[in-house]
Amino acid sequence: MKLFTVIKNIWSIKELRQRILFTLALLLIYRVGTFVVLPGVVPAALEKSAQNRNANDLLGLINIFTGGAFDNAAIFALGVMPYITASIIVQLLGFAVPYFQRLQTKEGESGRKRLNQITRILTVAITLVQGGGYLQLIRSIPGAVSPEIPDSLFWFTNIIILTAGTIFCMWLGERITDKGIGNGVSLIIQAGIIARLPQAFVFEFQNLFGDNRPLLFLLELAFFFVIVLATILVIQGVRRIPIQFAKRMVGRSGTSLPTAGARDYLPLKVNSAGVMPIIFAQALMFLPATVIQYVSGSQVDTGRVHMFSDIYSMGYNIAFFLLIVIFTYVYTALMINPTNYAEYLKRSNAFIPGVKPGEATSEYIDNIMTRITLPGAVFLGLIGILPSIAATLGVNQQFALFFGGTTLLIMVGVALDTLQVIESYLLTQKYDGLIKSGRIQGRASSGVQIGQPQ
Repeated sequence: MKLFTVIKNIWSIKELRQRILFTLALLLIYRVGTFVVLPGVVPAALEKSAQNRNANDLLGLINIFTGGAFDNAAIFALGVMPYITASIIVQLLGFAVPYFQRLQTKEGESGRKRLNQITRILTVAITLVQGGGYLQLIRSIPGAVSPEIPDSLFWFTNIIILTAGTIFCMWLGERITDKGIGNGVSLIIQAGIIARLPQAFVFEFQNLFGDNRPLLFLLELAFFFVIVLATILVIQGVRRIPIQFAKRMVGRSGTSLPTAGARDYLPLKVNSAGVMPIIFAQALMFLPATVIQYVSGSQVDTGRVHMFSDIYSMGYNIAFFLLIVIFTYVYTALMINPTNYAEYLKRSNAFIPGVKPGEATSEYIDNIMTRITLPGAVFLGLIGILPSIAATLGVNQQFALFFGGTTLLIMVGVALDTLQVIESYLLTQKYDGLIKSGRIQGRASSGVQIGQPQ
């Protein structure tokens, strides 16, 4: 009954209702675009090729991220992945190039607008490169391109269409972030993932029940449930640093009385970077597959380079694990600035017991962040390579992609972020939250909240 009451409360808030409907409408437009085939492409040949292709390659994972648009040769075949790749490059340039450092930290809103413009321009360039590799892949499939279409016309029109499709997906994400329920780009990726989940689930169900192994299927679901709980625990986990406000004198009519210093805490997340490291790492892992499409048939298509196109190979998983750990630290450094925390505490006349204000406080917070980020980064890395482990243990490869890895982290992370937005609307309207007791800890928790750059 409480669930229906919460749904009724959500629907009764006009602004929240409008934002949810607006988000669903844009996601529906995106899903429709994943079925609109590029001109000159024969869908039957693509479907046959997808059936014959091994599910353990990187192209299959790309297809899941795009909600089937990749195998359909749709106008949204590349999705928002070029935009994610461009965002990675811009973020990394912020560490190495002083101009980008200044835009990120010192020029405020104008700097963010300039970075957005640079990211969009870079997205177009990356889409042109990845689009060329994608069209080369389509041409390598027998019968996939209609012989009635001239070669030059096929390349020219479809490169433009793929680029326009990626830009349109990026625009949809921005509109969802501004006028919807937020996290637009992540929601678009999640929509593509969820669209493929029922098919993988039914396939695994039919496979195990057809072999008279229903107990194994239930065991898989139990482990999946445990992994989801562990993922939620790490994403929401926080380390609370106790702080104390200095005593101050208050009083009236010339009389002053000392008041005891108030106590509070700084909530530092175990996984401050959220879902972005796994997305960034996955986007970079797409690059070898693009290179392989350009050099297909040559000696580079075999050996070490080709190993990185197989998501179940040892080389791929080692590189993927390391990238996740690295990007977790990188993105945490971008999101959490210990100096800002120390300055905020000093301005608020607060301090951490036993730690001197100023530089000592900054170093103390930095040391704690480094320590608590390590287990979070390792956990994200292990979740990232879990599909290969599940497939090795006998889980069907299609379902193994959802058993862990990028798909699980995105679904859980984006779902928690969306729940946070809905929770905040319910609380501001004096309604009960989404859970009976407590709040979505680590996301809508109490404690001293310090602004962080987005």
